[in-house]
Amino acid sequence: MRDWEACYRAGETPWDKGGAAPPLLELIERLGPALWGGGPVLVPGCGVGHDVRALAGLGIPLLGVDIAKTAIERAGAFPAIGAETYEVGDFLTPGWREGRRFSAVWEHTCFCAIDPSMREAYAEAVAGVLAPGGVLAGVFFLTPNDPGDDRSVPPFDVSIAELEGLFSRWFERIDAWVPQRVYPGREGREWTGIFRKLPHARVAAQT
Repeated sequence: MRDWEACYRAGETPWDKGGAAPPLLELIERLGPALWGGGPVLVPGCGVGHDVRALAGLGIPLLGVDIAKTAIERAGAFPAIGAETYEVGDFLTPGWREGRRFSAVWEHTCFCAIDPSMREAYAEAVAGVLAPGGVLAGVFFLTPNDPGDDRSVPPFDVSIAELEGLFSRWFERIDAWVPQRVYPGREGREWTGIFRKLPHARVAAQT
């Protein structure tokens, strides 16, 4: 597994573009604050918090979490936009999730960074922290790598069919589209998906 803390300390963070993800800004313009519920909203793998601050402008409380301490320290150094907070932690760990509930989860770079063998655990973790009817919204990298890139390390690609299969146990898809606002070179390579937690969805207790 990549040492994310070492990457931030060394300044080797090509995923940090200095601002919120364009597909998130498109999503906010398209659907506004109603999608996210009353909060709090969780942003796992938040890095230095660009997406967190973009969502904070909607007036909802947010929690950005990342396993890299340096990333969280840098996120907290930015002026607050609203009711956003940051925390070092691993939301895939059952102990971290215990007793926490969120109205929505925003996914950007966490899913593509974990080993593909952990994707089912990711889906279950998101379902576990969401309140009934809560929303998972995210932009997923379908084909993040260019020819010749090392595909044995993050970011890992995914298909729409795999995403829908992973989340169907706990979620229904309520909207999806190929984002038009993207970084140069990512045109047609990302997918915005919005899923609502099923009312009968149950996540097994974990220790």
